[in-house]
Amino acid sequence: MSGQGSTGNVLAALCNVFIPGLGQLIQGNVLSAIVIFMLVTIGYALWFLIVPVIFAGLIHLWSIYDAAMFKPDSYFER
Repeated sequence: MSGQGSTGNVLAALCNVFIPGLGQLIQGNVLSAIVIFMLVTIGYALWFLIVPVIFAGLIHLWSIYDAAMFKPDSYFER
């Protein structure tokens, strides 16, 4: 993937819309994909408490944004 706005980033962001963390998994960030999936799934499962759903929704939106703005060089230079 070449960088921001590339086809791979758009595909990863679209994958995150349907399954949180799948976009990160496609981009090769396995740990962040697992953490995002678990946090969002647990938050949505606790829908009756309202507050976890709000946090899960925010994490879900952030994961879509993160997948869309992924720059491969920035993750490997740390």
